[in-house]
Amino acid sequence: MNQVDGKYKDMTNEEMLDEYARTQSLELKQELVKRYMYVVRMIAIQMRDVYLNFAQVEDIVQEGVITLMNLLDKYDSKKNAKFETYLSRRIRGMIIDIARKQEWGSRNVRKNMKIIDNAIAELTVKNGKTPDSRAVAEYLQMPYSKYQEIIGKKSLLSIVSLDMIMMEAQEKQRSSQIPTADETQQPEETYLKKEMSEILVKGIEMLKEKERIIISLYYVEELNMREIAQVMNVSEPRISQLHSGAIRKLRNYIEQELQINAKKG
Repeated sequence: MNQVDGKYKDMTNEEMLDEYARTQSLELKQELVKRYMYVVRMIAIQMRDVYLNFAQVEDIVQEGVITLMNLLDKYDSKKNAKFETYLSRRIRGMIIDIARKQEWGSRNVRKNMKIIDNAIAELTVKNGKTPDSRAVAEYLQMPYSKYQEIIGKKSLLSIVSLDMIMMEAQEKQRSSQIPTADETQQPEETYLKKEMSEILVKGIEMLKEKERIIISLYYVEELNMREIAQVMNVSEPRISQLHSGAIRKLRNYIEQELQINAKKG
């Protein structure tokens, strides 16, 4: 154990965060980075399917450490969620932003996505039901392996954590409120979080059974898409499709409920 470890070994993480907010001590910051590295690495490993075709886990961990250090300077225990939760949200967001910049700037990728969407729509109208992936590939005279690759990239666009959806919705509601000098003193703040949680629970209950299972396995059990595919005995592209659809439904449901509540208010 080094000198820094010994100095802070009896302090809880929360005590250290408060002390750092007060002193901005460099050695204390270094100790906090070491204590919270497990969160960065855990999420980097969990979300590796998002970036492994253009980055290594250690590359993402390094980016995550920079994000962690920046968050330590911004964190306010009176205004933000528990630091582990706050950090988890931001690391997920960082990975998604990196993936989007790397994967979807290509005009060719966007074009292929649109072609597949149009084919699905045409086959649905023609046959009166949603086609399976092989039927779409055959309709487009496209190798199934290429179809799976395109769908996999398309699905990653929708990989957004439930925490991030909640944050977006909360920000929209907050923008319509007149804040007090101290955000923690707003009675609306506690009510808002409770209301959002209730809306999310109801939204999940309205999903199809497979979608609910995927949401649970991904966000609660923290399995990646490949592992979920093995558990459910379904192809990985299909799991990604179902996940994307569930996220889209939840986002739409939350936005609709917020609009309804705003009109009532």
